[in-house]
Amino acid sequence: MVTIYYGEIDIPIGKLLILTDGEQLYRIDYGSFSENESKVMKWLEKHIPHTSLVHDEAKVAPIKDQLVAYFQKDRKEFTFRFAFYGTAFQKKVWQTLVEEIPFGKAKTYKDIAIAIGNPKAVRAVGGAVNKNPFSIVVPCHRVLGSDGRLVGYNGGLDKKEYLLKHEEILS
Repeated sequence: MVTIYYGEIDIPIGKLLILTDGEQLYRIDYGSFSENESKVMKWLEKHIPHTSLVHDEAKVAPIKDQLVAYFQKDRKEFTFRFAFYGTAFQKKVWQTLVEEIPFGKAKTYKDIAIAIGNPKAVRAVGGAVNKNPFSIVVPCHRVLGSDGRLVGYNGGLDKKEYLLKHEEILS
């Protein structure tokens, strides 16, 4: 049986729920555990059945420390090991977001489709970005519509706008 630990952190745009096994990061979701419990339990059952879920703020502390530093503008990249669970296509898109869009930069869905070697997969890239289980740290907030507009962010466009202003992508 795998043990996954969870904890929460308050950030300037709300609360985040963090899931880790102490080695790898499994999810970061906007909201508290109580707000996300049903979604998290369904996700665990689908991807990691027979999981023990334990509240342990100490186990998530290293992740929280990096997030605090990010919001204080003392950190521009994260050093987490990700436990990517999804389709091969989704994992490729998420890895590309991490590798191709640094702090302070933005790209379009088309840019990501080109970067993964499938320039016609713009809509599929959008679908994968929407399923990103790592809010903020896999930077889907840095992906813009083809005309540079803010479109589709799982946490809400208000959070996307805040993050882009925080990273000085928007003024």
